[in-house]
Amino acid sequence: MAIKIKIPSFFARKRTPAPKGAAGKSRPQVEGWRRYEREIRIGLAAFLVVCLCFFSVFAFYYIKYQKIVDKRMSGQIFAPSAKIYARAVEVDIGDKASVSEMAADLRRAGYIDDGGKSEIGKFETRHGSIEIHPGPQSFHSSDSATIYVADGKVSRILGANGGDLSAYELEPQLVTALFQGEDRSKRQIVKFNDVPKVMVDAVLAIEDRRFFQHNGVNYYRLVEAGFADLMHHRRGQGGSTLTMQLSRGFFLTPEKTMKRKLTEMMIAIELEQRFSKQQIFEMYANEVPMGQRGSYGISGLGEAARSYFNKDIKSLTLPEAALLAGLIQRPSYLSPYRHPERALDRRNLVLDSMVETGAITRAEADKAKATPLKLAPPNVEASDAPYFVDMVKDFLNSKYNENEINDNQYHIYTTIDPDLQKAAAEAVEVGIKGVDDQVLKARTHKVKVGTGKNATTETEVKPGPEAQVALVAIDPHTGEVLALVGGRNYGMSQLNHAIAKRPTGSIFKPFVYAAAMNTGVTGDPAQAMTPASLIDDSPTTFMYGDQIYEPRNYKAEYHGQVTARYALAMSLNNATVKLAEQVGYDNVANLARNAGIASVKATPAMALGAYDATPLEMAGAYTVFSNGGTRLGPTMVKSVRTAKGDVVDNFQPDQKQVLDPRVAGVMTDMMQGVMNFGTAYAVRSKGFTAPAAGKTGTSHDAWFAGYSSNILCIVWVGYDDYSDIKLSGALAAAPIWAEFMKRAQKLEQYSNMKGFSQPSGIVQVELDKVTNQLATPSCPETYTAAFIAGTEPKTTCDQALGDHRGFFSKILGTGQQTVLPPTTTNGTLSNMPPAETTTATQEQQQAQEKKKKGFFGKVAGFFKGDSSAQQQTQQQQPQQGQPSSSPPPTPR
Repeated sequence: MAIKIKIPSFFARKRTPAPKGAAGKSRPQVEGWRRYEREIRIGLAAFLVVCLCFFSVFAFYYIKYQKIVDKRMSGQIFAPSAKIYARAVEVDIGDKASVSEMAADLRRAGYIDDGGKSEIGKFETRHGSIEIHPGPQSFHSSDSATIYVADGKVSRILGANGGDLSAYELEPQLVTALFQGEDRSKRQIVKFNDVPKVMVDAVLAIEDRRFFQHNGVNYYRLVEAGFADLMHHRRGQGGSTLTMQLSRGFFLTPEKTMKRKLTEMMIAIELEQRFSKQQIFEMYANEVPMGQRGSYGISGLGEAARSYFNKDIKSLTLPEAALLAGLIQRPSYLSPYRHPERALDRRNLVLDSMVETGAITRAEADKAKATPLKLAPPNVEASDAPYFVDMVKDFLNSKYNENEINDNQYHIYTTIDPDLQKAAAEAVEVGIKGVDDQVLKARTHKVKVGTGKNATTETEVKPGPEAQVALVAIDPHTGEVLALVGGRNYGMSQLNHAIAKRPTGSIFKPFVYAAAMNTGVTGDPAQAMTPASLIDDSPTTFMYGDQIYEPRNYKAEYHGQVTARYALAMSLNNATVKLAEQVGYDNVANLARNAGIASVKATPAMALGAYDATPLEMAGAYTVFSNGGTRLGPTMVKSVRTAKGDVVDNFQPDQKQVLDPRVAGVMTDMMQGVMNFGTAYAVRSKGFTAPAAGKTGTSHDAWFAGYSSNILCIVWVGYDDYSDIKLSGALAAAPIWAEFMKRAQKLEQYSNMKGFSQPSGIVQVELDKVTNQLATPSCPETYTAAFIAGTEPKTTCDQALGDHRGFFSKILGTGQQTVLPPTTTNGTLSNMPPAETTTATQEQQQAQEKKKKGFFGKVAGFFKGDSSAQQQTQQQQPQQGQPSSSPPPTPR
């Protein structure tokens, strides 16, 4: 029997009776929705095609970006970098100190005090003491110690073995991470566990509250942002999650387009599938741009903590974390240095957001809001020492491969002292403003505009270059570079003037006098040149081969016979060249080259500093005087170590004995005279009174070189285009030097600026001002000078006071007179005013003498020659310096 099975069709047509027509016949009809079967089939097919295309495109781009992500995320995500550390701060028994200050220093160095783990070290504070435990990556390995403080001073230092220590070095502070190649951005890599909870909470509260819930894309926030953009007819809302921001930072441009947003979402989904939330936040914390500092970009929260607060990220407080979280949106617009009000408002908004998320209480937020912005100094040179870091990088690249340095994450321990670097940067900032004021005054003139009754007077300021500056401070007994500023603004110019060659001017003169004093060691003591030896300071033409050299003194003032001590103090050009001629140009040049001034040539112009040297080279050269005749090459790097603390290299300064210690002692004494009554008297007038020796220098640039018992400092001021700054070293460079030294003296480690100790073989002799011979009670006007034993004067002033002039000479008052130095005893200040005042005083005395002249006085003046008339005659003589050109401006 056959069985019929009817399979129902979903789309089977159901016929219904049609209304009868006129012919009495019926017509079948289809139910309403079934009449669109064909259209539905077409729609479903189209949908399937669209889905297939979508998933094909999605798969294509997914695989494409997966490869990009794989390539970017394979291996080390962030390029490793070496770290540069400052010199270790030594704490001695009796030093001024406080437990809180030492704790702050250790936190900046990477130590922790909350019981956590740190490879650098940890510490624990108690009432009146701090217990320090260096970690495996510490500069000090495992040398633990407990430092006790009482009445503001270190009272005891107890070693790990229970024994007493006389001193202890704190961990060197991190200066910066070393940037690679031409990428002038710096970051300090941090792990997720290194980021304090308060920092994580602050970032999530303001940037992505559902970070730990979403899969990389917050669709609700995207729709909300899109609606806001549509309503305001602009693209102002982001809607990006942290993962999407990370996608943009790693792979995309910052443009705002729909295509880029979709790509951003796709990469975010990729990242969420491959990494944990903690890993994504860690990458974000190291990648996020946080503004600009000088010429460097700040990348990551770790570097931002260092740049804005000069502390390790682990030590951030609530208001500090809120400020950094707020800067993420627009770092430049919200910069707390340029726009503190904006930054403060944004920080407070972050705090309110943290209250909304439950991260903090309202009371904690209100307390944090009341906290003012406490930022690190805005002066980049004060904290980052960028010119110094550039030099360290060049030094390292000359010895190692750059990739080797950074890939191995070497720890570079340098000589820079952060406190002294800050003092140097601040002194330059203050001092260069004074230079700018003097330059502006010199360029400002009154000009007459119009004629007749319509004439007016207007102020005109001539255009010109901006003055630049360099300051180098080193330890005079080790050669270690303690502070270095290579320009007035590193962000504007990375040209390092500390290593730019410039004519040295009169700071070279001490090498002429040192070569002369050296005759007291190498020759017959009876014939040796000494500080009391007389030199002729008169207009002189010097011949060198077929060249004619005719130097001029400052303001064309000449003094006749003067002592060497006075000639150096007053920086007399003619006397100095005459002395170099007597000693031998070759002897002076050889001494200078041995001291490190390589460009010197044995010519008369050499004596006045016509040849080039850098401020750093001159700092090394002056160690010959400050370090008992031994030259120390300036050093910047003490040690290179691996991240685990293993030593790769240690470095020592180059040393070379250049002068006999006795000669160096005599020169130090003579240069104290420059400070106390000579051209560097401006240093004393600025309030720096500690024992010091130095020399001013003026050519087209302004220089000052000087040293105390514990700091040697060189200051240079000039123009990049080599034009004449038209300011003396005493007016432009010496005030900066004095400002720096005053700030340095306030620091505990440099406060004890003692008097200079003289080596054996030096005698201090009291001389008569009139005769420059040994003083006796009958010659009360005296001064004290240092001599190499055996070369000091043997005749007393009584023996030299006999008047051997003829009858008419006695009546007319003629005869040779000697210009004598003012009183100075044991380095104390003289009552004599500086050189400019001395000149004015002499002119007043000459004027008074003219008024007193009678007939015989006029006759005497005729035979003797009036000094002012003689000077006028000298000035009217044609100059014969360089052929077919007038002599250069006189250095001083």
